[in-house]
Amino acid sequence: MTITRSDITFAVGVLSRFIHQSREVHWTAALRILTYNKNSPGKRLLYKKHGHVCIFGYSDSGYVGDKGDRKSIIDYCTFVGENLVTWSKKQDVSRSSAEAEYRAMTHTTCEMMWLKNLLLEFGFRHLGPMSMFCDN
Repeated sequence: MTITRSDITFAVGVLSRFIHQSREVHWTAALRILTYNKNSPGKRLLYKKHGHVCIFGYSDSGYVGDKGDRKSIIDYCTFVGENLVTWSKKQDVSRSSAEAEYRAMTHTTCEMMWLKNLLLEFGFRHLGPMSMFCDN
């Protein structure tokens, strides 16, 4: 079973926004998160071997608050071999609920392609087809 670290989700989410333009302050923050993880051994991510490394993801979106402001939330999470690997919740601006759903699926697809390329770089060759699930 995968156990997510909800206690660090926000900090990691904020830190990940600066991954392409990181500075020393971001490195320091990353080290603080790792130190926190090391000092709290009862709270961890547990990844189990499932006999496959298939990639799949879930996406969703919805309007937040007043429908007149056209703001929506995009949620997605991706799994490798039934282990949660990435997740995100982003606020976005969409013209319609259909556009918000397409944006959520686009973000999920991009994340899944990134994971596939990462696993290929690590030497995994038999990844199989990727599946994405959404509420449409």
